[in-house]
Amino acid sequence: MRYLKYMLFTLLVSVAMGAEAKQVQVPHMYVFGFAASFKDSVVYMTEIQDVQKAWYDTKTKFLLGRDNYAAQLKEHFATKMQQRDRVCVVVFAKTMKKAEKKYLKLRKKYIGDAKHPSTYEVRYITTQDFKFETVDLSE
Repeated sequence: MRYLKYMLFTLLVSVAMGAEAKQVQVPHMYVFGFAASFKDSVVYMTEIQDVQKAWYDTKTKFLLGRDNYAAQLKEHFATKMQQRDRVCVVVFAKTMKKAEKKYLKLRKKYIGDAKHPSTYEVRYITTQDFKFETVDLSE
């Protein structure tokens, strides 16, 4: 009986805490973009950028409007670089340290190492060439 009460209490607490999850605007979100194409072996990576006042879902722990940020990068490739066939992905983290860790992990996959050389050519996009704009989701 005591075990059943404990389980019921735990269930009620977890449901109550789940109801508190909400969408918040965080002061800093660290974001970088990655673009690849199935037609060639060149991949592009942007620098890690500090996007201020980005929206974040506390329950799912995801950056809201990720599709809008990816669309910004895709638009950059379509208009400035005339490469419409790029698949663009946005990677984010709440701290610079975590963003750098994700950046280096992805970069290592495409650069390779001495034992496993890569067949990809990695090119970098600086913040002077492309900068993410904050997506306003306040409505």
